Amino acid sequence: MLTLFKTKLGRIRIIGFLEGLSLLVLIFVAIPMKHLFHNTALSKFLGPIHGAIFLVFVLNTMSLAIEQNWKFRTTTWKIIVACFIPFGTFYIDHKIFKNLKES
Repeated sequence: MLTLFKTKLGRIRIIGFLEGLSLLVLIFVAIPMKHLFHNTALSKFLGPIHGAIFLVFVLNTMSLAIEQNWKFRTTTWKIIVACFIPFGTFYIDHKIFKNLKES
């Protein structure tokens, strides 16, 4: 786990995990609490945090794509789209990030 912090690819995998986790908590816990129980505390707290993690993930993805010369049509767009889908970042980590090598 600590080796992930040493490389840009490792850090983006960690950020992707946090982004995916925050999206799942937001969708499956905070939003139902907001609409079913009229309790907006968690969505007000977690919404901006998820938004910030999302932006950090997208910016790091673009930075890494430029650095490693990824083709937008084959790799980068899949990673960006995965941010919008629940469990998407976990899928991308398993299918794309695990197979990439830090150059």
